[in-house]
Amino acid sequence: MTTALHAISPIDGRYADKCAELRPLFSERGLIRQRVRVEALWLKALTANAGIVELRGLPPAALEVLDTLAADLSDSEAETVKRFERETNHDVKAVEYFVKSRLDAVPEWRSRREFVHFACTSEDINNLSYALMLKEARDDVLLPRLDVLIETLRTLAHQNAAAPMMSRTHGQPATPTTLGKEIANFAWRLKKQRQRYAAVAIEGKINGAVGNFNAHLVAYPGVDWSLLARQFVESLGLSWNPYTTQIEPHDWNAEYFDAMARINTVLIDLCRDLWGYISIGYFRQRVVAGEVGSSTMPHKVNPIDFENGEGNLGLANALLRFLADKLPVSRWQRDLTDSTVLRNIGVAASHSLIAWRSIERGLARVDVDSSRLAQDLDANWELLAEPIQTVMRRYGVENAYEQLKSLTRGQRIDAKSLREFIASLAIPTEAREALLKLTPATYTGNAEQLARQI
Repeated sequence: MTTALHAISPIDGRYADKCAELRPLFSERGLIRQRVRVEALWLKALTANAGIVELRGLPPAALEVLDTLAADLSDSEAETVKRFERETNHDVKAVEYFVKSRLDAVPEWRSRREFVHFACTSEDINNLSYALMLKEARDDVLLPRLDVLIETLRTLAHQNAAAPMMSRTHGQPATPTTLGKEIANFAWRLKKQRQRYAAVAIEGKINGAVGNFNAHLVAYPGVDWSLLARQFVESLGLSWNPYTTQIEPHDWNAEYFDAMARINTVLIDLCRDLWGYISIGYFRQRVVAGEVGSSTMPHKVNPIDFENGEGNLGLANALLRFLADKLPVSRWQRDLTDSTVLRNIGVAASHSLIAWRSIERGLARVDVDSSRLAQDLDANWELLAEPIQTVMRRYGVENAYEQLKSLTRGQRIDAKSLREFIASLAIPTEAREALLKLTPATYTGNAEQLARQI
């Protein structure tokens, strides 16, 4: 018996519920569904071309069979395809035989059944099927999920737009910002990468054994096959690629997977930053009744959601970058090394989706500790060395940087010491008064404005 407990991959086991929407798209059944759809719609496109005289005059009922085949596929029908595959040892030929078997029930098709898979190579069906899988996954599952994550970050940025926070450059105390602005940075980065991912043109071809319509033109020299093929591919919501070998070259696949990997890289950065903020107490994690943080240390509340997210993002990117590097490379007009590789596109997408959900869950369980933020700022008045020496430079004070370096580098100073230094400066009274009013918590530039604008 196969259950989640027996799954080799955590995608179909431990995390099965975290990527359930992708299973109908990337499973074996999902691939068969798309192959049947492409075969049926290609045959329908042939019936609509006046130059293919043998397919003229088919009654509406005969065409409805094709629409039904293209619309959906039951589990029992997918099992029938797999039975054909066991006999033929060829997965695409099995789909052809399945479609023919369904058409045999319609008298008008019996003498025309050889037009199923007409002039096609397996890759004509496969490249379009995988393209449709990836398009549906992106448009129906991945982009909507990413939008939820971006909106969550945007809301968090707005809520904390004015919350002053000490920055850390090279891990050391640095010019203050606001917590909202640092979250806004990630929302902005993800928005840009989302746009680039959504803009990837998903391409397809259906031009025969080596991309030249060789057999097509021998059988029907009067048909404009380039136009017919382009119209068919575009009718599927894909972009037409006119220059291919036996395989569509998969350059768009590389763009698609690279775009996903860039999204994931931004999120790895986010996970590590949030992990760090939790570690130093800027965020507190809400305690969930019944949960255990450590099997031996009862007090612990671990940042497991961000750790889980980072781990799954790393797995996803390892696959995505391999897919992007491998798929555009094929020996001469065709080799089959892409075939087994393409079977794993759903694995990469699933690890991404699992990670995105984990990050969402982590964000929903954190609260800002304002007192901890304030504590760090108040303990680091030397952060004001930057604005003080910058104002000194404006008014021509010699060795402004060096004076502040001598006063502050590598040491903590308090508000009293810093204000005594400011009071001694030979600068205009108005400038001196402004510096005396400055605190680490108010020295945040336009961070609040930027956070509110995201």
